[in-house]
Amino acid sequence: MSKEFLKIFLKALLILAIPLTIAGCHLMQVIGKLPDAAEVAAYEKLPYYKDGQFQSPEPLPHYPDRVTGGGPSGWSHFFLPNSHVPGFTLPQVALDKASFAAPSDALVARWLGHSSLIIELEGKRLLVDPVFGNAAPLPGVVRRFVDAPIKRADLPPLDYVLITHDHYDHLEYATMRALRNREETRFIVPYGVAAHLKKWGVPAERIREVGWGESITEGALTIAAERTIHYSGRTFGRRNTTLWTSYALKGERFRIFISGDSGYGEHFKDIGAAHGPFDLAFIEIDGWNPGWPKTHMFPQEVIQSYHDIGARAMIPVHWGVFDLARHPWDESIKLVRDLAREDGKVKLLTPRMGERVTPESVTREWFVIQQTED
Repeated sequence: MSKEFLKIFLKALLILAIPLTIAGCHLMQVIGKLPDAAEVAAYEKLPYYKDGQFQSPEPLPHYPDRVTGGGPSGWSHFFLPNSHVPGFTLPQVALDKASFAAPSDALVARWLGHSSLIIELEGKRLLVDPVFGNAAPLPGVVRRFVDAPIKRADLPPLDYVLITHDHYDHLEYATMRALRNREETRFIVPYGVAAHLKKWGVPAERIREVGWGESITEGALTIAAERTIHYSGRTFGRRNTTLWTSYALKGERFRIFISGDSGYGEHFKDIGAAHGPFDLAFIEIDGWNPGWPKTHMFPQEVIQSYHDIGARAMIPVHWGVFDLARHPWDESIKLVRDLAREDGKVKLLTPRMGERVTPESVTREWFVIQQTED
C-alpha cells in the first residue's frame, strides 16, 4: 500500500468518523440515562422490584409460533412499506395556539393520535405521552401515518405532563427538550423515568416520580399511579430498569382513567374499586397478537376492562399513527366498535385527531370514511 493511498484512506476515515461520532452522541442522548445507584437502592425496597428490574404483575409470555398477520417480519417491518398502513389521508382537526383558551372547569379532551392526549380537568391542563415525531431513536424508523395535529411550539400552557412509560411511542426526547423551560409545567413519571428527563435538561425540582399505588394531590386534583401488565426500556440491556404505569385522575366532579400500555388482568377490577367509576377512560386497543398475548389487550379484553373499571365513556388510544403490530391499521378500532355495539352498554367515542370532545359528545366513525389525498 503506497503512502499516498494510505494518506487518502486515513483522510476518508476521518471524514466519515466525524458525522458518525456526532450521530452516535445524539443517539446516546435520545436513548436517555439509567437511574443512578441511589435511586436503584430506593427501588430495591419496593415489592415489585427484584434483581435490578421492575416486575410485571403478570409474566409476559412469548410464543413465536403463534405470531400471526401478514406484512414484513422482524425489524424490516419498520422500514419497508406494507399493506397495513392507511391508503388515504387520515382526517384531523388542526390545532394551534389560538385553539386554546383557559382550561375548562369541566372535562374536555383532545386525542392527538396514538397515546398522546391533551386533557382539561376542572381548570388544570395535562399533556399525556406526547410524541410528535416517529417512534424510534433514529429518523425514518417507525414512521407516522400522518403528522400530529399540533406542533410542539403551539402547545398551550400546561400544568402537568404525564408519562406512562419510557418506550419511544410514549416518551419523546425532542418533546421533553421543547417543554423543559416551561416553568409552569410539572412532569409526573414512573420510577426511573426521571433519569431520562434530567439528562435532557428538565429541572429535577419539576419532576415527580410515582410508583404503583402512590398518588400526588395538589388542590382538588389527585393523580394516582396504578399497575399495568407491560414492560419498559429504550435499548437492549435496559429492559425494565424503569417502571410503567396507568393513571387515575380525580377532581371534585370528574374522574379519568388512562390505561397506559397493558395486557388484560385482574388489576383493572382493583383500579375500578379503588378509583372508579370513571367519567372517561382512555384505553389502549392496538398491538395485540397471540404471539405476545399479555403485551397489549385483545379487542374483547378492551370491552371487559371498560366494565371492570366502571367507565361511562371510552376513547380508544394506542392506534391510528404507528404500525406496531401485524394487523391492518384499522382492524383494532373496527373490532372494538363492533364489540361495543354488541355489548350495548359501552359508550365509544372515536374523535378525529385534535377534535375537542367531552364525555357527552357524539363522534363520527371517521375511520370508515375513505378519503383520498388532494
